[in-house]
Amino acid sequence: MLAQLVHSPYREKHNQEYYRMLTSGFIHSNRTWMHLLINMFVLYQFGEIVEREFVKDFGPTLGRVNYLGLYLLTIVCASLPSYFRHKDNPSYSALGASGGVSGIMFVFALFFPWAMLGLFFIIPCPAIIAAVLYLVYSHWADRNQNDNIGHDAHLYGALFGAAFAIALNPSLFNEFITELLAGFPF
Repeated sequence: MLAQLVHSPYREKHNQEYYRMLTSGFIHSNRTWMHLLINMFVLYQFGEIVEREFVKDFGPTLGRVNYLGLYLLTIVCASLPSYFRHKDNPSYSALGASGGVSGIMFVFALFFPWAMLGLFFIIPCPAIIAAVLYLVYSHWADRNQNDNIGHDAHLYGALFGAAFAIALNPSLFNEFITELLAGFPF
C-alpha cells in the first residue's frame, strides 16, 4: 500500500500517476518517527495560527478553504523540483509532509516576522531569522547531504507557501514589510 502512495517521479511520468505528489504528503516511513513528530508538532503550532489569520482575512468558509488549499498545493508544488530532477530515475522515491509543513511555517513568518521561536526548542530566535536560516540550510543540505531527507521539498515548500499566501492576499506583502521594518532597532 505504501509503495502506491510514495512520490515516485519515474512512475508519475511513465504511468501518469501524478496523484503520488499529493498522497506522499500523508505518509511517513517507520524509520523517521522523530521527523514525523517534529512535522506534526510544527503543523499543530503554526497551522492553527495561520488558519486563524486566513479566517480573519477571508471569512470562516473561504479562510478555511484557502488554508486547506495552501497546505495541499504546497505538498504538490514541493514535489515538483524532485519530479523534474528524478523523472527518469526509477530508484528515486520520497514521502512525508515536510513540504506542506514548511509552507505553513513560512506563512506564519510572513504574518509574524518578529515572533520569538525556540530554535532547536531552546534558542530564542525571531521567526524571520529562523526562516532565513532554514532556507539557507535547506539549500545547502539539498546540495551537500545524502541523508534521505527531501531538503528540496523543505526549500520549495517554504517558498511556494509564502508565494501562495501573497498571491491570495497581495496586501500581506506590504503588511510583512511594515512589520519587518517596525521591528528593526533604528
